[in-house]
Amino acid sequence: MRPQFAPARSLSDVAMIARHIEAGVHRLPMAPHHRVMVHASAATRSYCNQVGRYFVRRAGDIDLVPAGEEGGFEAETAFDTIEIVLQPALMERVAAELGGRALLSRLDTRHLLRDQRIEHLARALRSDLDAPSGSLFSDSIGAALAVRLLGVDDMDIERTNRLSDTQLKRVLEHIEAALHEPLSIDRLARIAGASSSHLRTWFKVATGVTLHRYVLRRRVERARALLQQGDLSTSEVAELTGFAHQSHLAHWMRREIGQTPRDVRRTRRLNP
Repeated sequence: MRPQFAPARSLSDVAMIARHIEAGVHRLPMAPHHRVMVHASAATRSYCNQVGRYFVRRAGDIDLVPAGEEGGFEAETAFDTIEIVLQPALMERVAAELGGRALLSRLDTRHLLRDQRIEHLARALRSDLDAPSGSLFSDSIGAALAVRLLGVDDMDIERTNRLSDTQLKRVLEHIEAALHEPLSIDRLARIAGASSSHLRTWFKVATGVTLHRYVLRRRVERARALLQQGDLSTSEVAELTGFAHQSHLAHWMRREIGQTPRDVRRTRRLNP
């Protein structure tokens, strides 16, 4: 058996590995983390040793393998898959925040799931490989995946509580004061005095956008204002607004406002 599914090593709560699997017999070894695998190729037929039957996987089909489980399969043709690694600590934390450890009993091996929200989250996480957005983004994706896999309906959470005006004000003021620093959902949850899972949901209810999107937009807006002043280099602006480097800044400015730092500087020269 080919060990192409060697366990990934990650210190973060969520990670992603793009894998190309050759045709043949493969072993899925036991791992200390949960694995969500999203099929990323055309229809592929394989034999699953665990259940003793053939499966035909199509693009978007999802397999869930909880921590401590193993298996194996024989693929008739090569295929690509996106493997999302979720640490048990994340699942335990989200379960405790949303209803107790009993929710973890819902995690079992599943094959050929179809779930548009998980697909969307997987695509978002994959896009972040090209232009990393920091821990706030991956934390948010990890929490959303955990909520979905535990079978908790976000609407049930939304009906129970809201951020108070004081809590929201504290979070917004902290974001403004710390745009140049790494921000995590755990850090902002402590500022709000709420759990990270609840903050993620309640913030969107209060503002209409996700926490990560709000921070990203504020960083872009702050960067545009600094660029318009013309006193700092693009790399200095990137550092002051929490972007990894000037290319990272340019990428997100283009996506958010349709302009690059060069465009902003050019507009300033034409309209002094």
